[in-house]
Amino acid sequence: MQTATPAPRKAPRPRADALRNRERIVTAAREMFVEHGPEVPLDDIARRAGVGNATVYRNFPDRDALVREVVCSVLDRTVAAGELALAESGDAFEALERFVHTSADERISALCPMVSSTFDENHPDLEAARERVERILQEVMDRAKAAGQLRPDVGVGDVMVAVAQLSRPPAGTACFSADPFVHRHLQLFLDGLRAPARSALPGAAVTMEDLRRA
Repeated sequence: MQTATPAPRKAPRPRADALRNRERIVTAAREMFVEHGPEVPLDDIARRAGVGNATVYRNFPDRDALVREVVCSVLDRTVAAGELALAESGDAFEALERFVHTSADERISALCPMVSSTFDENHPDLEAARERVERILQEVMDRAKAAGQLRPDVGVGDVMVAVAQLSRPPAGTACFSADPFVHRHLQLFLDGLRAPARSALPGAAVTMEDLRRA
Protein backbone atom coordinates (compact mmCIF):
# COMPACT_ATOMS: atom_id res chain seq x y z
CA MET A 1 0.00 0.00 0.00
CA GLN A 2 1.32 3.43 -0.94
CA THR A 3 1.83 5.79 1.98
CA ALA A 4 0.14 9.16 1.57
CA THR A 5 2.49 12.10 1.43
CA PRO A 6 1.90 14.33 4.43
CA ALA A 7 0.61 17.81 3.62
CA PRO A 8 3.19 20.57 4.01
CA ARG A 9 2.98 22.45 7.27
CA LYS A 10 1.85 26.04 7.01
CA ALA A 11 4.17 28.66 8.37
CA PRO A 12 2.79 30.03 11.64
CA ARG A 13 1.14 33.42 11.37
CA PRO A 14 3.04 36.22 13.11
CA ARG A 15 1.64 37.09 16.52
CA ALA A 16 -0.20 40.38 16.89
CA ASP A 17 2.50 41.81 19.14
CA ALA A 18 5.18 40.88 16.61
CA LEU A 19 3.25 42.67 13.86
CA ARG A 20 2.84 45.72 16.08
CA ASN A 21 6.56 45.79 16.82
CA ARG A 22 7.38 45.60 13.12
CA GLU A 23 4.99 48.46 12.40
CA ARG A 24 6.52 50.56 15.18
CA ILE A 25 10.01 49.95 13.79
CA VAL A 26 8.95 51.01 10.28
CA THR A 27 7.22 54.14 11.60
CA ALA A 28 10.23 55.12 13.72
CA ALA A 29 12.61 54.45 10.83
CA ARG A 30 10.54 56.59 8.48
CA GLU A 31 10.60 59.50 10.92
CA MET A 32 14.33 59.25 11.59
CA PHE A 33 15.31 58.73 7.95
CA VAL A 34 13.44 61.93 7.10
CA GLU A 35 15.00 63.83 10.00
CA HIS A 36 18.59 62.57 9.73
CA GLY A 37 19.02 60.67 6.45
CA PRO A 38 19.47 56.94 5.78
CA GLU A 39 22.63 56.51 7.87
CA VAL A 40 20.90 57.07 11.21
CA PRO A 41 22.06 54.33 13.66
CA LEU A 42 19.68 51.39 13.90
CA ASP A 43 20.08 51.48 17.68
CA ASP A 44 18.50 54.96 17.66
CA ILE A 45 15.61 53.64 15.58
CA ALA A 46 15.09 50.81 18.07
CA ARG A 47 14.98 53.30 20.96
CA ARG A 48 12.42 55.49 19.22
CA ALA A 49 10.31 52.45 18.37
CA GLY A 50 10.47 51.29 21.98
CA VAL A 51 11.89 47.86 21.11
CA GLY A 52 15.19 46.09 21.67
CA ASN A 53 17.98 45.97 19.10
CA ALA A 54 17.40 42.26 18.64
CA THR A 55 13.80 42.91 17.59
CA VAL A 56 14.97 45.27 14.84
CA TYR A 57 17.47 42.73 13.48
CA ARG A 58 14.97 39.88 13.77
CA ASN A 59 12.62 41.78 11.44
CA PHE A 60 15.22 43.44 9.22
CA PRO A 61 18.57 41.67 8.80
CA ASP A 62 20.30 44.81 7.51
CA ARG A 63 19.80 48.50 6.82
CA ASP A 64 18.89 47.90 3.17
CA ALA A 65 15.94 45.70 4.16
CA LEU A 66 14.64 48.36 6.54
CA VAL A 67 15.01 51.23 4.04
CA ARG A 68 13.24 49.14 1.42
CA GLU A 69 10.36 48.36 3.77
CA VAL A 70 9.99 52.04 4.68
CA VAL A 71 9.91 53.14 1.04
CA CYS A 72 7.45 50.39 0.05
CA SER A 73 5.11 51.19 2.95
CA VAL A 74 5.14 54.89 2.04
CA LEU A 75 4.33 54.12 -1.60
CA ASP A 76 1.52 51.76 -0.57
CA ARG A 77 -0.09 54.34 1.73
CA THR A 78 0.01 56.89 -1.09
CA VAL A 79 -1.72 54.42 -3.40
CA ALA A 80 -4.34 53.69 -0.73
CA ALA A 81 -5.09 57.41 -0.38
CA GLY A 82 -5.80 57.74 -4.10
CA GLU A 83 -7.94 54.59 -4.15
CA LEU A 84 -9.93 55.71 -1.10
CA ALA A 85 -10.60 59.16 -2.56
CA LEU A 86 -11.80 57.59 -5.80
CA ALA A 87 -14.07 55.15 -3.96
CA GLU A 88 -15.53 57.80 -1.65
CA SER A 89 -16.47 60.46 -4.18
CA GLY A 90 -15.90 59.04 -7.65
CA ASP A 91 -14.24 62.37 -8.46
CA ALA A 92 -11.04 61.56 -10.32
CA PHE A 93 -9.49 65.01 -9.92
CA GLU A 94 -10.16 64.92 -6.18
CA ALA A 95 -8.40 61.53 -6.08
CA LEU A 96 -5.46 63.08 -7.94
CA GLU A 97 -5.30 65.91 -5.40
CA ARG A 98 -5.41 63.42 -2.52
CA PHE A 99 -2.62 61.38 -4.12
CA VAL A 100 -0.39 64.42 -4.59
CA HIS A 101 -0.88 65.87 -1.11
CA THR A 102 -0.46 62.46 0.54
CA SER A 103 2.79 61.98 -1.40
CA ALA A 104 4.09 65.14 0.26
CA ASP A 105 2.85 64.12 3.72
CA GLU A 106 4.54 60.74 3.33
CA ARG A 107 7.82 62.46 2.40
CA ILE A 108 8.18 60.57 -0.86
CA SER A 109 10.64 63.12 -2.24
CA ALA A 110 12.86 62.68 0.83
CA LEU A 111 12.67 58.90 1.08
CA CYS A 112 12.69 57.61 -2.48
CA PRO A 113 16.19 58.96 -3.35
CA MET A 114 17.53 56.61 -0.67
CA VAL A 115 16.71 53.70 -2.94
CA SER A 116 19.48 54.25 -5.47
CA SER A 117 22.04 55.09 -2.79
CA THR A 118 21.46 52.16 -0.44
CA PHE A 119 20.31 49.04 -2.26
CA ASP A 120 19.17 47.43 -5.48
CA GLU A 121 16.53 49.74 -6.89
CA ASN A 122 15.22 46.85 -9.00
CA HIS A 123 14.37 44.66 -6.00
CA PRO A 124 11.05 42.84 -6.71
CA ASP A 125 9.29 44.35 -3.67
CA LEU A 126 10.22 47.85 -4.74
CA GLU A 127 9.31 47.22 -8.37
CA ALA A 128 5.89 45.95 -7.30
CA ALA A 129 5.28 49.00 -5.09
CA ARG A 130 6.30 51.36 -7.88
CA GLU A 131 4.00 49.57 -10.32
CA ARG A 132 1.07 50.02 -7.92
CA VAL A 133 1.81 53.75 -7.71
CA GLU A 134 2.04 54.12 -11.48
CA ARG A 135 -1.13 52.07 -12.01
CA ILE A 136 -3.36 54.07 -9.64
CA LEU A 137 -1.97 57.39 -10.85
CA GLN A 138 -2.48 56.42 -14.50
CA GLU A 139 -6.03 55.25 -13.73
CA VAL A 140 -6.90 58.45 -11.87
CA MET A 141 -5.44 60.68 -14.58
CA ASP A 142 -7.16 58.76 -17.39
CA ARG A 143 -10.51 59.09 -15.63
CA ALA A 144 -9.97 62.79 -14.94
CA LYS A 145 -9.13 63.38 -18.61
CA ALA A 146 -12.19 61.41 -19.73
CA ALA A 147 -14.35 63.56 -17.45
CA GLY A 148 -12.88 66.77 -18.91
CA GLN A 149 -11.28 67.71 -15.56
CA LEU A 150 -7.61 67.26 -16.45
CA ARG A 151 -5.75 68.88 -19.32
CA PRO A 152 -4.88 66.22 -21.91
CA ASP A 153 -1.24 67.18 -22.46
CA VAL A 154 0.18 65.93 -19.13
CA GLY A 155 1.47 62.48 -18.20
CA VAL A 156 2.19 60.48 -15.06
CA GLY A 157 5.83 61.54 -15.24
CA ASP A 158 4.86 65.21 -15.17
CA VAL A 159 3.01 64.72 -11.90
CA MET A 160 5.79 62.69 -10.28
CA VAL A 161 8.46 65.24 -11.23
CA ALA A 162 6.38 68.09 -9.82
CA VAL A 163 5.67 66.23 -6.58
CA ALA A 164 9.37 65.44 -6.13
CA GLN A 165 10.50 68.99 -6.87
CA LEU A 166 7.83 70.85 -4.92
CA SER A 167 8.06 68.75 -1.76
CA ARG A 168 11.83 68.85 -1.29
CA PRO A 169 14.34 69.35 0.47
CA PRO A 170 15.76 65.84 0.80
CA ALA A 171 16.01 63.85 4.01
CA GLY A 172 18.24 65.11 6.76
CA THR A 173 18.22 68.74 5.57
CA ALA A 174 15.55 70.47 7.63
CA CYS A 175 12.64 68.90 5.70
CA PHE A 176 10.09 70.19 8.16
CA SER A 177 11.05 73.84 7.64
CA ALA A 178 9.41 73.70 4.19
CA ASP A 179 6.10 72.30 5.46
CA PRO A 180 4.23 75.64 5.58
CA PHE A 181 4.76 76.08 1.83
CA VAL A 182 4.61 72.58 0.38
CA HIS A 183 0.84 72.06 0.19
CA ARG A 184 0.26 75.64 -0.96
CA HIS A 185 2.64 75.19 -3.89
CA LEU A 186 1.32 71.72 -4.72
CA GLN A 187 -2.21 73.12 -4.91
CA LEU A 188 -1.03 75.86 -7.27
CA PHE A 189 0.45 73.12 -9.46
CA LEU A 190 -2.77 71.07 -9.29
CA ASP A 191 -4.88 74.05 -10.29
CA GLY A 192 -2.62 74.41 -13.34
CA LEU A 193 -3.53 70.84 -14.36
CA ARG A 194 -7.24 71.56 -14.62
CA ALA A 195 -8.98 71.65 -17.98
CA PRO A 196 -9.39 73.73 -20.00
CA ALA A 197 -5.68 74.52 -20.26
CA ARG A 198 -4.72 78.20 -20.31
CA SER A 199 -1.65 77.64 -22.52
CA ALA A 200 0.14 74.98 -24.56
CA LEU A 201 2.95 73.09 -22.87
CA PRO A 202 6.30 72.75 -24.65
CA GLY A 203 7.30 69.21 -25.55
CA ALA A 204 5.32 66.02 -25.00
CA ALA A 205 3.66 64.58 -21.91
CA VAL A 206 6.28 62.91 -19.69
CA THR A 207 5.88 59.20 -18.99
CA MET A 208 7.49 57.12 -16.27
CA GLU A 209 9.56 55.44 -18.97
CA ASP A 210 10.93 58.87 -19.92
CA LEU A 211 11.99 59.40 -16.29
CA ARG A 212 13.65 56.00 -16.09
CA ARG A 213 15.68 56.74 -19.23
CA ALA A 214 16.70 60.21 -18.02
